[in-house]
Amino acid sequence: MSSEEKLNKIRARIDQLDLQIQELINQRATAAKQVAEIKLEEDKDAFFYRPEREAAILKQVQRRNKGPMGNEEMARLFREIMSACLALEQPLKIAYLGPEGTFTQSAALKHFGHSIITIPLGSISDVFQEVESGAVQYGVVPVENSTEGVINHTLDMFIRSPLFICGEVGLRIHHHLLSLESDISAIGRVYSHQQSLAQCRGWLDRNLPRAEQITVGSNAEAARLSANESGSAAIAGEMAAELYRLKGLARNIEDEPDNTTRFLVIGRQKALASGDDKTSLLCATRNVAGGLSQLLLPLAEHGISMTRIESRPSRQGNWDYVFFIDIEGHQDDVKVGRALEALQERSRMLKILGSYPKAVL
Repeated sequence: MSSEEKLNKIRARIDQLDLQIQELINQRATAAKQVAEIKLEEDKDAFFYRPEREAAILKQVQRRNKGPMGNEEMARLFREIMSACLALEQPLKIAYLGPEGTFTQSAALKHFGHSIITIPLGSISDVFQEVESGAVQYGVVPVENSTEGVINHTLDMFIRSPLFICGEVGLRIHHHLLSLESDISAIGRVYSHQQSLAQCRGWLDRNLPRAEQITVGSNAEAARLSANESGSAAIAGEMAAELYRLKGLARNIEDEPDNTTRFLVIGRQKALASGDDKTSLLCATRNVAGGLSQLLLPLAEHGISMTRIESRPSRQGNWDYVFFIDIEGHQDDVKVGRALEALQERSRMLKILGSYPKAVL
């Protein structure tokens, strides 16, 4: 058999597989529509998106994957199939910290897939307000970066907000130097968000020591400015480069190769247990010596792992603080529930911000 004959045989097999895949996707979409019809019969205001269900499906996809396609890519494909099927039931409106082209928009698309309506807003508080009002089903906001730490504004919003955390997204952040120019020697000004400038400080000092660094509200805004100004460049991501048609003068210029930002998905519904969850708490200690250590003791006593703790001013008095805590497990788990009951007795205030599936790759 000649090489051409071998190729034609393989191509015929691919065509057959494509037909089967297409038929199966449409069968899945039909089943999704049937689910919607049943839910609407029971409740005309039913929630169609189930974060715990989607997370469990994606983790199962990764567990059974045998390659050659990698786990992350396989999960991404299934995410898009689920996103398209969900849009047949109810297209989701997702608010995010804009403008268009930000990493927060990328996080929203990574989590929900591309069959959604993304709505850029000017501030984190605006995102919370839109979700609280019911104008959108969910919001996506940044909460911490692996090199620059927490985003305090996001934490502060939870002190008074009635919303729940119902998901998280981990996004590997790659910064690129984007410009209309073709040569880096022509760059005299660099626009970017203050965190991005900090994350690329070493690269900028080595490669553009004389360029003026100008802080703007977002990387997308930096790209917009650079797209209209010769001799300038922006530090931003792929989405901004495509949106504003900028050239990539240098790629992956972040100083830390594992630079990652964590985003939270906020909504009005609680997420049920998925089997691999995290719970976020807001609590305040009583004003006694050793108050914090006593407050956290129930977690150790019930074998609950604490993965993060941050303190913030309560805004209710000088030197009065609240603590944001992440623990392993779901609030409906027996061990976690018992630990939270004991924590409630020891704290001046305890608020469960949400139990939600851990981020999928």
